Amino acid sequence: MELLNSLWLGMPVWIWLGFLGTVLAILAFDLGVMHSDSHEIGVSESLKMSALYIGLGLAWAGAVYGIYGHYADAGALDPQIAAAAGPDDRAWTAVKLYMTGYLVEKTLAMDNVFIISMIFAYFAVPRAYQHRVLFWGILGVIVLRGIMIGLGAALVMEFAWIMYLFGVILLATGVKMLVMVDHQPDIANNPILRLLKKHLRVTDGLHGQAFTVRQADPKSGKLALFATPLLLCLILVEIADLIFAIDSVPAIFAITPDPFIVYTSNIFAILGLRALYFALAAVVHRFHYLKYSLALVLIFIGAKIFLGDWLFDGKVPASISLGVTAGLLGGGILFSLWKTRGTDASPLPDRPAGRGVQPSRGDLAGEPGA
Repeated sequence: MELLNSLWLGMPVWIWLGFLGTVLAILAFDLGVMHSDSHEIGVSESLKMSALYIGLGLAWAGAVYGIYGHYADAGALDPQIAAAAGPDDRAWTAVKLYMTGYLVEKTLAMDNVFIISMIFAYFAVPRAYQHRVLFWGILGVIVLRGIMIGLGAALVMEFAWIMYLFGVILLATGVKMLVMVDHQPDIANNPILRLLKKHLRVTDGLHGQAFTVRQADPKSGKLALFATPLLLCLILVEIADLIFAIDSVPAIFAITPDPFIVYTSNIFAILGLRALYFALAAVVHRFHYLKYSLALVLIFIGAKIFLGDWLFDGKVPASISLGVTAGLLGGGILFSLWKTRGTDASPLPDRPAGRGVQPSRGDLAGEPGA
């Protein structure tokens, strides 16, 4: 009992375990009940799933209020929470920081949808199998984000100047996004994909939902373990999230250094990525101008690290951060929908893509060492 009540990264261990248990229960319900069989997820089902996950993310804000209102030591790692006048003020400050982080991470996840849709199109993954890739991708994200956030928290607590480095990273990323907003990554020439195809045995095509299969090696004639294109797809999705985490982790730490708020806002934003993908991938072009507002949000978050020292005696108030972030993102969504009204949707790939989009079987297979 003493171990469960001991603090770890500013929060009692039992609260961390309770959060992880909640996440695992949500994932078990998702895979075991809602998607126990492989089927194509339509827009209607996707919107319902998205509403459910957004509701869960907003409901967790209530849990944040209760947690930070009842545990005096819980806010010690964030100066704004620690300096609150009382339990109620501390709880509301924590909620505002959580909601700001959730909005930023959710929008970054929306930007990630575009990359994921390109990866699925390249490998011609049917919609019935895409949920499986995204599900296992989410599990990997939970672990990877946990490691990165734990490392980031340790660095922030040990070296205060790290926050200024995060600010510079966010400013540079925001400016780069503004300049390269129309840039499309070249999946076929991705160096990691080329490395995988060079050193792994890869089947010519998909084998249902399997990530690996055993079949005869054309060189030796013996049974050997082969990766399927679905496994390569999963690896690229994980790598895409890792690259996005380089932006999102500094962004959330620039909002608050509290590891519990950082991790929970990250995970609740990412949990709904699968539902968000199926809801938005077909109409992602309608949110083109959201990238501009997201770039401005990153620039604002990076700049406020320096502005806090100059104008607000250490930290931009949580209310201002939440208001500016919500205003920029909401404005970007509304302007995008207005500017792109009447445009045709781009359907998700539900069968092998046409010539010029899907690589040839030989290109996908790639003999080891070739």
